[in-house]
Amino acid sequence: MSIIPFANSWPYEKQYQDIYLHECPFCGEDQVLTHMKIRDLEEAKEGIKKQLNLPCCHARLTILEADEDYFWTNQSLREDRS
Repeated sequence: MSIIPFANSWPYEKQYQDIYLHECPFCGEDQVLTHMKIRDLEEAKEGIKKQLNLPCCHARLTILEADEDYFWTNQSLREDRS
């Protein structure tokens, strides 16, 4: 698999069994509680593609993989400053 650019990443936080986004990349809503299950997060860390529907604005993220801090997606979510 090719390298995913940093512009296609978005930070998340896991608190107990809940997965939060500090801010929605689409509508800017703060502290978005996602409906993602821990099992889905673990599969994303293994490189299994996941769809995440955001409850704030109903936008959809396609997560290609995840690490301990970021979701890596198939679309640019921030300005690329290179």
